[in-house]
Amino acid sequence: MRTVERVCIVAAVALFATNLLCGQTSEDANRKVVGGGITVPGWQGKVDPEAENAGQTVNDAKLSLEGNALHVTTGPAITYWNPKNAAKGDYTVSATFTEPKFMNLNTHPHPYGIVIAGNDLGTGQQSYVYCAAYGSGNFIVRGFGPNAFQLNGRREASDAVHKAPGAGQPVTQEIAMRVKGDKVSCIINGSAVKTFDKSELLVPGKLKSTDGVYGLRFAHNTDATVTDLKVSKP
Repeated sequence: MRTVERVCIVAAVALFATNLLCGQTSEDANRKVVGGGITVPGWQGKVDPEAENAGQTVNDAKLSLEGNALHVTTGPAITYWNPKNAAKGDYTVSATFTEPKFMNLNTHPHPYGIVIAGNDLGTGQQSYVYCAAYGSGNFIVRGFGPNAFQLNGRREASDAVHKAPGAGQPVTQEIAMRVKGDKVSCIINGSAVKTFDKSELLVPGKLKSTDGVYGLRFAHNTDATVTDLKVSKP
């Protein structure tokens, strides 16, 4: 009887380990968007280093203009910007993001949001920070300087972030980043979900300055539209 119990325990442990391993390696592979590239005048983009090292480019994602909306479909994780869109001093950059079909291109939620403080964008020394929402009710604040750096929990939950009713259903987020005085805030649907001291961000390996170009950030395998991208002063 004890031998049978030991066999069952070993089998259960092995099954748990297998499931854990599978869960850790179940990340979706980057798609390649047919007819990809950037067709919005003045805009540029750069895929993340991992995708770049794998041979992917901005042509494996798509940024297009549909009426007054920017339509982004990825592909590899990517950052988009127009060099003319710059902000300095105290400011707020905001936009409305709509995911028409939640998780349309992936098996789990992926984020999208606002980029600010962009310097040397498109180069190996670029720096910026972004605030992004998931349609599952979570958010992330992250940046590059030039290596990636994390500023909050990877999938931190907040009641301020809207949740899609289910896969394939629409969800909309009002996302903003605000620089005011010595603070930088990630704001989602009108609520400051995270605020940081500038001194925490203006250090080697993070931001060169909170002045800089603003733009958009999309994780891989995501499809959403962006409207009313703007900068405002306090």
